[in-house]
Amino acid sequence: MLVRTPATLIHEPRRPAVWRGRAGIVVQRLALLALALAVWQLGALHAPSFVLPSPARVWSAWTGLVAQPSFGRDLGITLGRIGAGFLLAALVGLPLGIILGASRRLGSFFEPTLTVINTVSSSIWAIFALIWFGLSNWTTIFVVFMTAMPLILTNVWQGTRTVSAEHLELARTFRMPRRKVLTKIYLPTILPTFFSGARLAFGFGARVSLVAESLGASSGVGYRLRQAADLVQTDQVFAWTLTLVTLMICLESFALKPLEQHLFAWKKKAQP
Repeated sequence: MLVRTPATLIHEPRRPAVWRGRAGIVVQRLALLALALAVWQLGALHAPSFVLPSPARVWSAWTGLVAQPSFGRDLGITLGRIGAGFLLAALVGLPLGIILGASRRLGSFFEPTLTVINTVSSSIWAIFALIWFGLSNWTTIFVVFMTAMPLILTNVWQGTRTVSAEHLELARTFRMPRRKVLTKIYLPTILPTFFSGARLAFGFGARVSLVAESLGASSGVGYRLRQAADLVQTDQVFAWTLTLVTLMICLESFALKPLEQHLFAWKKKAQP
């Protein structure tokens, strides 16, 4: 005999509530943006244009920059340097973090080295890079690498501490090879922490790339920023800065964050 489930026990999809929540967040962010623009405009009315240009003046400068052939080229060069430095940092930081976390002896031995690397500021790495590589792409790539790699390594290292002791004991019982323990137990466990550290490292790498390009490059966004600052073209400084900030926000919101949510959807807690 078929029994019909009472209508009161059938849970309706909660998509409308979810969309209402997202719409509310979008409205709040737009209101915050409008408030920031209003404060900016108010401040520009009481300051010289070379100190604080108005939003309209910055917009005019930005449209002028976009019309130039060098705009896309400089933006692509900067993004390429950031991507190359970040990729090298991930390729080095991920395996090193797993190895140091899996071996307590190695972790204790290299911990002071990691502390020293984290202590040195990006500006100092930029000076070293300028001495070693001169005015080349490797100057910025090296600075991004030295900024992002310790962040990724540290997050992965900390992630290894969340590995289940029962799984490790089971692996020892079955005499699983060390390589398989790293790839089958450690790697799946630390991937979420690796991705969180990678997102953080990418943001830091984007910031320090401007410092490196302003000191040791003849192209890129950082170079254009320094050039505009030397000529006291503050509106162009604002335009380039807002361009890169907007681009990083778009990458974070529409690429990195959705990718993380897709890869680790299994970690979502059950909704009541």
